Amino acid sequence: MAVKQETLLRLKEDFKLNIYEVRIWTVLLEKGIATAGELADLSGVPRSRCYDVLESLEKKGFVLMKIGKPIQYLSVPPEEIMERVRKSIQADTDISLRMLEEIKGTGIFKDLELLYTTGVEKFESEDICTAILGRENLMHFIKQLIERAEKKVIIATTEEGFSRKLSLVAKALRKSGKKNVKVTIIAPVKESIGKKLGQNIELVCRPTDSRFVVIDNKEMVFTLNDGQGDKQKDCGIWVKSDFFTRGMLTLLETTILRKQNI
Repeated sequence: MAVKQETLLRLKEDFKLNIYEVRIWTVLLEKGIATAGELADLSGVPRSRCYDVLESLEKKGFVLMKIGKPIQYLSVPPEEIMERVRKSIQADTDISLRMLEEIKGTGIFKDLELLYTTGVEKFESEDICTAILGRENLMHFIKQLIERAEKKVIIATTEEGFSRKLSLVAKALRKSGKKNVKVTIIAPVKESIGKKLGQNIELVCRPTDSRFVVIDNKEMVFTLNDGQGDKQKDCGIWVKSDFFTRGMLTLLETTILRKQNI
């Protein structure tokens, strides 16, 4: 069974392999056992590179070598490979996090803070506008905004994005520990869902194509697409400006909310 090119590219990305490794690995998965020559012929990998690639796959735990004449290679069950890759990723992540924590206590980090606080030119934090690219970055940024909210959070989202935003709010409020923050979520969902929400979360069932978040009537994030396309192309604009945010809230209250007092 020939593996599609897009599948090979996805495996290459997910398992951190090169294209030759992916080709030989998938062929061996199908064959179960094969010689280097057979794998080269079936995968299209040059014979001059085949042994190097197989050695690399063996070190990574993707294949096993069977001693004999000729030497043959055995495929490893995908479930075992997934577990090894998971442990490897976890180990790399733990090392990176530990290094970051260690850096915070060094002179390097203090130098970075000194550069930031004593720069020649500083921006005025009262009026900021910047873009956030990628859904993961956008959601993380919004979570941080909600965590530092003091009184009020207003969120408008689509039906598809409702669950994501609700989960985000729950995590942010749980982390901040603030119980006096009122959250209003505007979304085209069933009113019955509102009965299941937390005490400080109000659901306003309104058809809207808007996606935005307002924090304490002082800053807001609004997105430039409907969130149903490529996650990497999701984009939001953050504006920290009392004047701009008040103007947007006035428009919001006279259109979407019909002057409801939130």
